[in-house]
Amino acid sequence: MDSRCSSSADSRLTGRGMGSINTYPRVESCEAGEKKCISDVRRTFCLFVTFDFLFITMLWIIELNVNGGIQKQLEKEVLHYNYRASFFDIFLLAVFRFASLILAYAVCKLRHWWAIAITTAVSCAFLIVKVILSKLLSQGAFGYLLPIISFVLAWIETWLLDFKVLPQEAEDENRYQSIVEAADRAPLMCPGPLSDGQFYSPPESVAGCRIRGSRPRKL
Repeated sequence: MDSRCSSSADSRLTGRGMGSINTYPRVESCEAGEKKCISDVRRTFCLFVTFDFLFITMLWIIELNVNGGIQKQLEKEVLHYNYRASFFDIFLLAVFRFASLILAYAVCKLRHWWAIAITTAVSCAFLIVKVILSKLLSQGAFGYLLPIISFVLAWIETWLLDFKVLPQEAEDENRYQSIVEAADRAPLMCPGPLSDGQFYSPPESVAGCRIRGSRPRKL
């Protein structure tokens, strides 16, 4: 009887120990994820914003070089800026998007869409007005490429943030909160290890075991 009681106590302690072992590593891993400076999906978004800026910059430099040399075209498009014929403002629009979005979502770590809504609205309005009023379409392939690519990249950034970054981070935060709440309830459901003195057999059961285990004496 004592061996049965000790074996059952060991099995209970082993089960509780395994439960605590299975619970705490998951909480620690989730806490480690929560302590990240920036989530993976947000990092991908920031990389795409950087790609937007660098790609528009490269296209503008190519356009300068093709149309008569970088130095000559810089003087024409920057120093003698003309809204109807210059691509310099499209480059500045890419700088505006890059600076605003990196500041909002990488430095300040905003979890709202208002910042990218402003940058996308400004980009779309500016590009539509420029295409209507300017003479870019008569300046060759770059007159089509730069406005269209800038417009498309601005909307891809909006899609990434609204449909990927914010929902994924909200889901991760809800999962983290549920695991933390489960870990807080775990000590109530599984108390700590019990001492050996708490496991004993009642005197009646011990006496009964001895009576059943003893052989009858022959008279």
